[in-house]
Amino acid sequence: MFDAATLAAYLVAAAVLVLIPGPGTAWIVAQSAAGGTARGVQAAFGLETATLIHALAAGLGLSALLATSALAFEVLKYAGAAYLIWLGIKAWRSGEAAASEPAAAAPVSARGVYLRSVLTGVLNPKVALFFLAFLPQFVHPERGMVWLQFLILGALLSLIGLLNSLLLSFAVGRFGRRFAGRGGRWKERLTGSVFILLGLRLAVQQRG
Repeated sequence: MFDAATLAAYLVAAAVLVLIPGPGTAWIVAQSAAGGTARGVQAAFGLETATLIHALAAGLGLSALLATSALAFEVLKYAGAAYLIWLGIKAWRSGEAAASEPAAAAPVSARGVYLRSVLTGVLNPKVALFFLAFLPQFVHPERGMVWLQFLILGALLSLIGLLNSLLLSFAVGRFGRRFAGRGGRWKERLTGSVFILLGLRLAVQQRG
């Protein structure tokens, strides 16, 4: 389905794109700083699940709607921005609760972190447009099963992204242990600030 040269070029390009810091990197760092390595790993699996969803959507042609419909793009963009800002406000409130009632602060469940991360990735229209612009360069319709080619390429990108996110989670989680038991309120506030900034950034982005 893919020749060696095409696949090698794709893997190199995908690795470079993954290593460029972006909203996904900020999300993993924020989660790892707030809840340690385990939470960062849960977030990583969530984001890469969203990557696979976007890859499948692109293969089925659903992502084309975002490229042709300004309304669809704006609706998804503002939904994603509102969700991120809501998470940020919630994190800030958790920080206040941790400061006044440390014993009352409840850990976020693994399922909750995973689902939030999936939703965060799915609600980012830039990811869908990225797939629409990047993956087709390596897809060969004449070889058939275009949707499967998109899914395979998306899976490879997801795997590279997962490895990068896992390493980042371990690094941030390990560093964060030095501050265990200290500054819980400020960690939540920092996490909340990152979420709010990501939401505002998404809200002002243009289709480009």
